[in-house]
Amino acid sequence: MIDPRFSDSGRDGQFGGLRQPETTGRQIVVFADTGDDAPVDWDSAGISSVADSRDFAEGTVSAETLQDAGAVFFAELGMAVVDAEPAQLGAMQTAAAQGRPVLSVSPELVHHVLQDVMEYTQAYRDGVADLAERVLRTNGHNGHDGASSASTATALFADTPQATWGIQATQAMSSSRSGRGVKVAVLDTGFDLAHPDFEGRHVSPMSFVAGEPPQDGHGHGTHCIGTSCGPRSPSTGPRYGIAYEADIFAGKVLSNAGSGTDAQILAGINWAVVNRCPVLSMSLGADVMQAHPPYSAAGRRALQRGSLIIAAAGNNADRRAGNVGFVGAPANSPEIMAVGALEQNLGMAFFSARSLPARGGQVDIAGPGYQVTSSWPMPTRYRSISGTSMATPHVAGIAALWAEATGRRGLELWATLCQESQRLLEPSVDVGSGLCMAPQ
Repeated sequence: MIDPRFSDSGRDGQFGGLRQPETTGRQIVVFADTGDDAPVDWDSAGISSVADSRDFAEGTVSAETLQDAGAVFFAELGMAVVDAEPAQLGAMQTAAAQGRPVLSVSPELVHHVLQDVMEYTQAYRDGVADLAERVLRTNGHNGHDGASSASTATALFADTPQATWGIQATQAMSSSRSGRGVKVAVLDTGFDLAHPDFEGRHVSPMSFVAGEPPQDGHGHGTHCIGTSCGPRSPSTGPRYGIAYEADIFAGKVLSNAGSGTDAQILAGINWAVVNRCPVLSMSLGADVMQAHPPYSAAGRRALQRGSLIIAAAGNNADRRAGNVGFVGAPANSPEIMAVGALEQNLGMAFFSARSLPARGGQVDIAGPGYQVTSSWPMPTRYRSISGTSMATPHVAGIAALWAEATGRRGLELWATLCQESQRLLEPSVDVGSGLCMAPQ
């Protein structure tokens, strides 16, 4: 169960304390691994109108069903979202109840897109610059003499006409692999299906948000898909994508407003696992310290079926103020790979969350996450944004290259990513095994 003391709405760019969790009133029930055909005792809880993902083509539970059904059972993950009060589900948890045993009952959370933290940073920087200018004028200075008002460590990487700095840092530019034949599922705000850089690519779009098509009305999903699976040679601008021949599964689990429920996200995971996607990328979350049981179970069962879930660690830190933050849900589940964000000098991005001491709350690996240029819905076409959201698709794209190169899946793919990463001088509580690196 989620401890309500450890909760937040999960919005990036907000460097505040813990708040009450954002919930829907429904419950997520995780069942024991007793076989896919073991019955679930819905009658004991008085639940009717139950939908089963096996009754939908390719496990694709419709967005309307997610919204309207009394319960939706995700067969691949062994769990269900149930429109019931916790007390109703008590009978399902008793030893005397017939059917599949219940492992946990948790409130359904609302998650948010991990937004561009640089919107906050730019406002902060502009405010400081304005204050400095006014102080200098007051003291009779013109603001142009003396030392520069800001200095940063020398960048090891920078965008060039050939490639973005993240493509260079991960050595994707020189990799002999392209992700060909590997399915990459990006579960986010959807995808701009008309983006000219992806013309001719194999894209499987699906929306799990009621009333909204897979088309990206936010931008975050298109940016993440661009980093993980963008083209090798865009018609304009530098290369920004890693697995440029991977098959793209664009699952819309967050609305155009940037939020989504556990049910929508779990439906997307179930869909990706049924479709045998070796790599799932999720740049979303809630600032909840404790691992959310549904994602621990989903991550474990996905790994057993050869699918690795890679998620953003979170942007709730403000290292400039001495706040190192913590890894939020779903990335803090032991069975999900958590990704931290690096700057161009391979130091920590100031917003990137640090590992928690509890099992599962650790950062596992790091990727480029600061001032990352990628695709954006037309007519903007490209945009540079920052966050652990941007680091995550770098790792997902690299995972696709390693999946192609080695044929490894699940835990073996996870181990390969960590083993082949570049060790950094930053503490492992911040960067895990280090910078993800592409196969050569």
